[in-house]
Amino acid sequence: MKIVTHQQIELCRKWNRIAQKQVFEMLYPPMFRIVQRYLVNTTQAEDCVMRGMMKVFQQIDSFKFQGEQSLFFWSKRIIINEALMDLRKRNIFYLLTEEDLIELPDTTELINEIDAEEIFRLIIGLPEGYRTVFNLYVIEEFSHKEIAQMLGINESTSKTQYRKAKIKLKEMLLNNKNSFYGKLRK
Repeated sequence: MKIVTHQQIELCRKWNRIAQKQVFEMLYPPMFRIVQRYLVNTTQAEDCVMRGMMKVFQQIDSFKFQGEQSLFFWSKRIIINEALMDLRKRNIFYLLTEEDLIELPDTTELINEIDAEEIFRLIIGLPEGYRTVFNLYVIEEFSHKEIAQMLGINESTSKTQYRKAKIKLKEMLLNNKNSFYGKLRK
């Protein structure tokens, strides 16, 4: 990713359209990829990134430059919050009991055999509630308490969604392994 310069940020603060276009073009691809982890539907993800980028430019006066990547991380937070607002509107979190959960075999070896693109594909294949909590907990490194506050759910719901996400990912990995080895045998 190209680095947004301090000068470009200052020009964006003055609503310079050329600088805004440059910053937008640099931030859009990675932000879209991040939002796709939460919103699989391409149209929803595009709309979310556009709304988020509008907020970035509207709030850029409150941004404090703290190094080359600081605008990226600041914008990322805004974009993720925008995706979470979209998910909250659709109320996609379901409470499951411990009895609903099943245990699957260890998949550590399988994870070492697949590439990042395949892992991304598996994550976006999770149901929305599972995927959202998984992303926030594993990738963004929020605590279950923070996730519960962000999503307006109970902390136990966050933990259950995470556990269900892990189980679903294991199922998907096992299915992926079986179909991969089945293709090799043919």
